[in-house]
Amino acid sequence: MSFGAREAAIITKRHAGRPPEAYLPLPPATFQILLALADGEQHGYAIMKGVTARSEGTVRLGPGTLYGALKRLLETGLVQEGGERADPERGDERRRYYRLTQLGLSVARAEAQRLEAMVRAARRKKLIGVRPA
Repeated sequence: MSFGAREAAIITKRHAGRPPEAYLPLPPATFQILLALADGEQHGYAIMKGVTARSEGTVRLGPGTLYGALKRLLETGLVQEGGERADPERGDERRRYYRLTQLGLSVARAEAQRLEAMVRAARRKKLIGVRPA
């Protein structure tokens, strides 16, 4: 087992058994990345473009934010690398691909449920969803 694989196994064991709720609340950029990967395996540039498109331009992840968050997500076992391959849209340039793990999907669902509960509470308080008379 290589050093990287051994280190990943230790990190994964350290987080094994933690319920998805133990990772909450997620930083907004982290949740955006998990949302992007819920559609399937993607490379970093596609994640950045998807976040910008889904948020209608209100959220933009720069490379530093994206790759810092991906590193943490890899370390905690929420995301795994899918390998490198050529990107047909960009010629022969190689890209690293990322995908959600089962834990990552569970954490994304738990965060979505947490946010949904907050939105319901805001509606009950008439902070949102109120139409002017």
